[in-house]
Amino acid sequence: MRLTLVRHAEVQEEYIGCYNGHIDIGLSAKGYADAKELEKHLSASQFDSIFCSDLKRTRETLKQFIQSEDVIYSKEIREKSWGDFEGKSFDEITSTTNLKYENFEQWTKALGGESIEEFIARVRKFFFEYLVSLEKENILVVTHSGVIKIFMHILQDISLEVAFGISVPYASFVSYDKITDKKYTQR
Repeated sequence: MRLTLVRHAEVQEEYIGCYNGHIDIGLSAKGYADAKELEKHLSASQFDSIFCSDLKRTRETLKQFIQSEDVIYSKEIREKSWGDFEGKSFDEITSTTNLKYENFEQWTKALGGESIEEFIARVRKFFFEYLVSLEKENILVVTHSGVIKIFMHILQDISLEVAFGISVPYASFVSYDKITDKKYTQR
């Protein structure tokens, strides 16, 4: 199975660099333009199945480069929920609360929302149980940075801290030739 993961394009300016989680925000003007550029690399005819997070920023990204009636929208590939801190930046959180970053695990627990264990389980179930069971040859998933990083954490057996240190730019994509063989290319 070949799997292509696309991170949504740039969000509205006031949400760039924030823990956006499940808030339903749209794209910036640059985001729309960057999403349209994905059309040069990806087309609906390449894929047996197309999945997209049900949040607005992913749906708007997909619409810019693929027009298809056969998209499956899923809350299972949403970003991690950050609870009361959704829509806030690291600087805003640390300057308005007593929270301090000590390490990745402590920080994710301090912010609340969905636990990192629940998030990992959700991503694992979607990719390594559900998608694998479909027995499709070529699948597209339009999702969020955190989902892609958790996927990398699981597939490449790297720590969460290392996975979340990997840059996954807006409107970028990564393709895995066989998720069981850990072969991949990134653009």
